[in-house]
Amino acid sequence: MARSASSVSSPAFLFVMTTGIVNLFGDITYEGGASINGPFMATLGASAAVVSITAGLGEFLGYALRLPAGYAADRTGRYWLITFVGYVINLFAVPAMALAGSWQVAAALVLAERIGRALRKPTVEAMLSYTTGELGKGWVYALNTALDEIGATIGPLIIALVLMLKGDFRTGYAFLTISAAAALVALVVARINFPLPSRLEQGRTAPARDFGRAYWLYMLAGALFAAGLMSFELISYHLSKANIASQQWIPVMLAISTAFGVLANLAFGKAYDRVGLPIVIGAVCVSAAFSPFVFLGGFWLALFGMLLWG
Repeated sequence: MARSASSVSSPAFLFVMTTGIVNLFGDITYEGGASINGPFMATLGASAAVVSITAGLGEFLGYALRLPAGYAADRTGRYWLITFVGYVINLFAVPAMALAGSWQVAAALVLAERIGRALRKPTVEAMLSYTTGELGKGWVYALNTALDEIGATIGPLIIALVLMLKGDFRTGYAFLTISAAAALVALVVARINFPLPSRLEQGRTAPARDFGRAYWLYMLAGALFAAGLMSFELISYHLSKANIASQQWIPVMLAISTAFGVLANLAFGKAYDRVGLPIVIGAVCVSAAFSPFVFLGGFWLALFGMLLWG
């Protein structure tokens, strides 16, 4: 049975918080960028099809490359190295958008950001898994994701502020260099203080040797669910082109959505440790209902759909 998550002085909790701070600054960076990627690509001449294909291909690479990245980390044991490489690509592809002179370059940077995330995501989650014996699986990932979402709320608000102060998209991207650098500093701190996160593990985790029927059903369900979702690049493109929201309000809508997600993650994480799978099913059903509100309604219905999306 997991110990109480209130043990805030334990090394496991400190590691979760440190990596959470990394993710907080990371989300400020790439969610801030994601809040304007669609409209920015439109100003460079990209069509809805180009934005949609770029976003879809980015999401595909962002998930498909996790398998070889995780495998390479397990085979080499170089979790921190792969994590650093992933974060550098993931973070600095965003402010580099300020230099993009064509939609082709912008699209390549969007793909690079997703590739970087694919490299570092499995290694970070593998290192976090060593803390779940003490803190609980649901609470560890809920806390880390909540810090993610806080960053994902702040990032779009920063971009909205830049636009409201008469800055342009390029100024917004350039401003995100600060949060990208802060994330790397926090990552260095995590590496120095926790060079071997495996030492945080309580007990031993048996290696997976066979994936049973339940695993493959879960994977199929995840694939079907993901097929019905879409990235904010296409959503923001639609909101802009259909004049549903102004350039300044589009990042704010993303910020409101992710702020709602902070509360939902903490609540669902705690509930998962007590109830289990029904909580996951309920969360999936709620979030799956977002699309008609975003694409078939006006401003307020779109905002309600964004809350479900978050």
